[in-house]
Amino acid sequence: MEADDHRFMAKAIAEAKKSLKEGGIPIGAVLVSDGEVVGHGHNRLLQNDSVILHGEMDCIENAGRLRGADYQKSTLYTTLSPCTMCSGAIMLYNIHRVVIGENTTLIGPEELLKESGVEVKVMGIDECRELLEKYIEENPKIWEAELERVGYCTD
Repeated sequence: MEADDHRFMAKAIAEAKKSLKEGGIPIGAVLVSDGEVVGHGHNRLLQNDSVILHGEMDCIENAGRLRGADYQKSTLYTTLSPCTMCSGAIMLYNIHRVVIGENTTLIGPEELLKESGVEVKVMGIDECRELLEKYIEENPKIWEAELERVGYCTD
């Protein structure tokens, strides 16, 4: 499982880099079922002037309308700890496992996921943290505006 986690997280990181190249926030995700990527996506808040296209939401949307059993046996790989909205989608679709690249830059309701029966694994990958930290350093006003939009205190 460890090798698979690294392989699929590398795909999520590639999605984060895609967002960055598009002028967006570098957060990416892939949804894997039976060892195959069934969905991939990246943060498109800025690119699409969206309020919901976080990396995880874009990924789940791009997976299409899967059967419930497919979601239930899937793993979501995401470069950043999922926010409340993304965690809600994970719980709604009964995605049983979430692998997080890093959760030091921003942490979502991981305990809520665990309490809902979701297996949560944090890999602590420096590249995930460094991508987002560099973005924040180079775009502080954009980052602060996004946090303020969803009610995070930026002081």
